[in-house]
Amino acid sequence: MPYHFFNSFFRLPLFIRVLIIALIVIILFGSFIHVIEPKQFPTLFDGIWWAIITASTVGYGDFVPTTISGRITGIALIFVGAGFLATYFVGLATAAVTKQNELLEGKSMFKGKDHLIVIGWNERTREILHTLYSNNKNITIALIDETLEKNPLPHMNVHFIQGRSNLDKVLMKANIFDAKKVIITADPNKGELQADMSSIITLLAVKGLNREVQCIVEILTSEQVANAKRAGADEIVQTNILTSFVIINSISSQQLVTSFLDLLNQLDRRNLSFKPSVPEIIDMTFIDLSSMLLKEGILLLGIKRGEETWLNPPHPFTITDQDQLIVIMNE
Repeated sequence: MPYHFFNSFFRLPLFIRVLIIALIVIILFGSFIHVIEPKQFPTLFDGIWWAIITASTVGYGDFVPTTISGRITGIALIFVGAGFLATYFVGLATAAVTKQNELLEGKSMFKGKDHLIVIGWNERTREILHTLYSNNKNITIALIDETLEKNPLPHMNVHFIQGRSNLDKVLMKANIFDAKKVIITADPNKGELQADMSSIITLLAVKGLNREVQCIVEILTSEQVANAKRAGADEIVQTNILTSFVIINSISSQQLVTSFLDLLNQLDRRNLSFKPSVPEIIDMTFIDLSSMLLKEGILLLGIKRGEETWLNPPHPFTITDQDQLIVIMNE
């Protein structure tokens, strides 16, 4: 029995063990001074109070031993108790600093729920996090990256986790089981094909642990889009297609590109979303529905039907119960 007790005791963190020992020493000395000098310390609490003040070297002077044995007890308490209390406070401060360093260096486990996990650090990630944080200060984000040495955005609500994103232990440290969405960005330090393969492997690891979590994956090469879909990607962002569109059209029409980029900036400040079809709009034409929604301040851009997306479809185009409306709503 004593062996198991001491074994459990020594498994406790150092500052907790020191605190327990310090409390035992203070109670013992407080009880002892109450016994040998009952006139100066009429209650047990007075003795413990004196022991705490003496061990902490504060010394109020409201309770003072007068006998030789009492003063020897006080000397012993200063030598023993003060050392334990000082060790405790040093241990407490060390634990706090260690915890802070673990948070900054990405070694601490994330314990939140319904959060967004962003995998990979690059300039796109920086812009994504700044935009998300500016739109919603309460959003909780877990950032996973193996190249960073510390949290790049400590002033924001971003929990950094250092490690390879395709490892189960790293994903579990980000609490992948309770995540709401996962964004996987392409690694800028690798070639396009290698970056896509790395993203797909990470996607497989994420879906292997939590098949229900929604995953948005950045794919650079068109050849790997099908593989990303097979791996379970819910949304695929082909950034190279957008870049090529801007460069090609800038050759023929700079005004078109400028207007397109301005449109993207405006969409960033508005609510672009999908709305499901309701029974009231079934069999309505796109033009009639667009006019009706416009009166409500909602701009109808197009229709998503299965895997196809129709922007401003030709007349007559009727709405079905499986359609999703692509709309822009004012904030």
